[in-house]
Amino acid sequence: MVRSGLSHLAAGLVLLWSLLPLSAQAQDQNEVDLALVVAVDISFSMDTEEQALQREGFAQAFRSQQVHDAIRGGMLGRIAVTYMEWAGSPDQKVIVPWTILDNTESLMAFADKIATTPLRRAQRTSISGAIDFGVKLLEDSGVTATRQVIDISGDGPNNQGRTVMQARDEALAKGITLNGLPIMLRRPGYLDIPELDAYYKDCVIGGQGAFMVPVRERDQFIEAIKTKILLEIASLAPVQTLLHRIQETPRANCLAGEMQWRDRWSN
Repeated sequence: MVRSGLSHLAAGLVLLWSLLPLSAQAQDQNEVDLALVVAVDISFSMDTEEQALQREGFAQAFRSQQVHDAIRGGMLGRIAVTYMEWAGSPDQKVIVPWTILDNTESLMAFADKIATTPLRRAQRTSISGAIDFGVKLLEDSGVTATRQVIDISGDGPNNQGRTVMQARDEALAKGITLNGLPIMLRRPGYLDIPELDAYYKDCVIGGQGAFMVPVRERDQFIEAIKTKILLEIASLAPVQTLLHRIQETPRANCLAGEMQWRDRWSN
């Protein structure tokens, strides 16, 4: 009798679902735990080896069983991700469009698209342009997300477009979280700053649960990216050992990149 009652209940739920308007069904399918914009620096300051490591890191992250498990562990068990590359203020390009990741096949296909797209490089560094482009991507994503995150990786400060603080603050006002992956593989030189992690902390990242994972050694690159993606999907903060002791450094100059570029042309 109990089994018969359960069968009738299940049949009733299926019928109820079939009677829902198609728009309501589609809306349910477009609800995700996380909408994530992966925004990757391809400026000329990134050499081809660094770019290849960066690509491989993101591809491996989405192939990782830990990442698969983290997605399944969410309330809805699916996320939406897009992968874009950026350089100067007029240069942002979507490499992999918005994709719902909810099973092994979709994750592997997403990783393959990242890994197989030819590398390219471009001029200047506009973190503000990357943030603004990421915000527009989120607005046009077509999904309803519990969390919205822009994941910004880069190896230098903003030196083109509007200030990074303006772009950051407008994104935060929309409820978007900005996380960072400051790449610090080289000794500071032309158009670099010595404490890029402090710059990212003070000028780039922000929002609910915001964090960054600095990369200081090439052999850390791929693992750092995997760790960062995993933490973003699981909505966790990194352990303290991943973070530089920012409290020991003075507050960063958020116009450092613009000042360097100005000084270059005034000398």
